[in-house]
Amino acid sequence: MIAIVYPQFYGVGGIARYLDSFLKSLPEQHPPIYLIIGDEFKDSQGYRGVEIIHIPFTSNRISLLIWTIKVRKILLQLHKQGKIEWVNLHIPPLISGLLLPKKIPLVLTTHTTYLGMSGRFYSTQYYQSQWNWVSVKIKYWMECRIFKHATKMIVLTEQARQEVMAYSYKNAISVIPNGVALDKFVPNPLVMKDIDVLFCGRIETRKGSRAMVQLCKLLIEENTSIRICIVGYGEDQFFVQEHLSVYKDNILLTGKLSFEQTITYYQRSNIYVSTSYYEGLPGTCLEAMAMELPVVVWNFLFYRDLVITNQTGILVNANDIQAMSKEIQRLLANAQLRVEFGKNARKRLLNSYGWEHLAVRVLAVFNA
Repeated sequence: MIAIVYPQFYGVGGIARYLDSFLKSLPEQHPPIYLIIGDEFKDSQGYRGVEIIHIPFTSNRISLLIWTIKVRKILLQLHKQGKIEWVNLHIPPLISGLLLPKKIPLVLTTHTTYLGMSGRFYSTQYYQSQWNWVSVKIKYWMECRIFKHATKMIVLTEQARQEVMAYSYKNAISVIPNGVALDKFVPNPLVMKDIDVLFCGRIETRKGSRAMVQLCKLLIEENTSIRICIVGYGEDQFFVQEHLSVYKDNILLTGKLSFEQTITYYQRSNIYVSTSYYEGLPGTCLEAMAMELPVVVWNFLFYRDLVITNQTGILVNANDIQAMSKEIQRLLANAQLRVEFGKNARKRLLNSYGWEHLAVRVLAVFNA
């Protein structure tokens, strides 16, 4: 009997997509689940054997604090009535974890850490943190407080496990990867491949937006007819627009798109590329692989279990723009290799990243 807590459930964020896929894939004989979420952008979706409890919410800190106080009251009521044995909190955001009742055991699903997002986990600084040292210190304190409460923890990658260990977390950690809705992300051979290179995800400095700009310029310099599409939005989108808008014949900037629209761009593309320096759950890479796209990404630990060089894609040393461009051009020149990598990629996901298997593994954490 589980209460899942997450305020920003409705939207296109990675954690929202994770939870939606998990709940849709629950086995028939799953324990009762209460989903406690905010009502911002609420729609009519539901899940078998899941009771949804909406609490009014808007995206600001004061609203989140009020929301958290109301969640605490509901959790105490459900526990007193014998309806829940566990709370499953998904972070970030962090405020929702500070006031959880200590008497109810907590399984914490940590999608990212602020140590990782700030860039301080790496010995090499790949990007400037968006937070000053005071903000990072406050966030670190909040994480330590929440981690201390957690009886068990779920993380999505080996890198995430190492990040959590850096906080001196001592309890059990289960590494269970993010999955992909393989029935939704299905390649369509009838769609014309009119995009050579696809970038898809948040446009932020920690997601490699500046390196992406450099790479696009080099790709166009080396191949003046190349067709590039950038799907996404974020805090660095104005920088990207400023530097790439002059390449209108080569680059399409779509801005924010729905899931359904994004699928169309995967279908139209030949290669998925990411210059991201930090991912908690590399969702768009998973989606691209499900669509049988070969992928070219930086060689970070969060990608290594997913992307196998010269089988499902190519790992390139971080910030080696020349090497990444060379690998992209190699794949564009070899359609047979692209097909081979793409087929291998989807097969790998079918074997290890389908949500029907991952949902069972997540539930097992509560029973262990």
